[in-house]
Amino acid sequence: MRSGEQVAPLPSGIELCYETFGSPSDPAVLLIMGLGGPMGWWDHELCAGLAERGYFVIRYDNRDTGRSTKLRENRVRKGDVVRAMAGLTQAPYSISDLADDAIGLLDHLGIDAAHVAGVSMGGMIAQTIAIKHPDRIRSLTSIMSSTGRRTVGWQHPKLIPGLMGSNGSCREGYLQNSQRGWERISSPAYPTDETRRLNRAIETYDRGWSGSGVLRHMLAVLTQPDRTSDLAKVSIPTTVIHGLADPLVHRSGGRATAKAIPGAELIEIGGMGHDIPVQLWPTLIDAIDRTAQRAHL
Repeated sequence: MRSGEQVAPLPSGIELCYETFGSPSDPAVLLIMGLGGPMGWWDHELCAGLAERGYFVIRYDNRDTGRSTKLRENRVRKGDVVRAMAGLTQAPYSISDLADDAIGLLDHLGIDAAHVAGVSMGGMIAQTIAIKHPDRIRSLTSIMSSTGRRTVGWQHPKLIPGLMGSNGSCREGYLQNSQRGWERISSPAYPTDETRRLNRAIETYDRGWSGSGVLRHMLAVLTQPDRTSDLAKVSIPTTVIHGLADPLVHRSGGRATAKAIPGAELIEIGGMGHDIPVQLWPTLIDAIDRTAQRAHL
């Protein structure tokens, strides 16, 4: 059962757009997407697959993405990203604030605790929930993410010009640049159909893409703390998934995350880049399900 999009007003004034799959009486799985990614990047078929395993699946737009609140009054420029890399500026909000948004969504839904899975920046948010709100998370699946330590999970130098370049000033420009961007980071062993990729870009733009929102996400990532020592205190079942061909977050980020969390399972996938190709949906569903099952042993 798919709910359709709804809006959760949070006490902070942020509104989050979300959608659910499955029965509210089943254990909840909260899916958190990464930088600039709306909830549709968790494909509805993947969500339905998890629901079929007996979970109440929740996907949502982080602030500054999709149909959630855009904080356009917090103006940032590309120069702020450079300064953040050098530790010379602060972000309008933090990864911790984004974790609090997720908890606010669970509060809105009346959910005491959920299994949480996050991709890239979403993995950073999920890790922060495990540290900051340990009573609200039952299991953790961190995908293509890192610990916040600057010496791991780095970007391949060839990607830097694209990250700092223009995303296009119009719909057509965005669609073209989005296609080129995905070509740089997608899984070489698991190619994505061009039509699927284009449809994802169209949905992303038409649901409320925000270039300034992407920059604010980048500042949150670049100014995040090193969570390594705090992750050592995480005691919930954890699985870390990382692609060995990931150019955006080097595999050292996944390895560092798994090493930091006691008892974490590390799954490294050859030929996987920085995306969730349809060929790997069964692998992700199995991993999230298996990790959740460990919480009930």
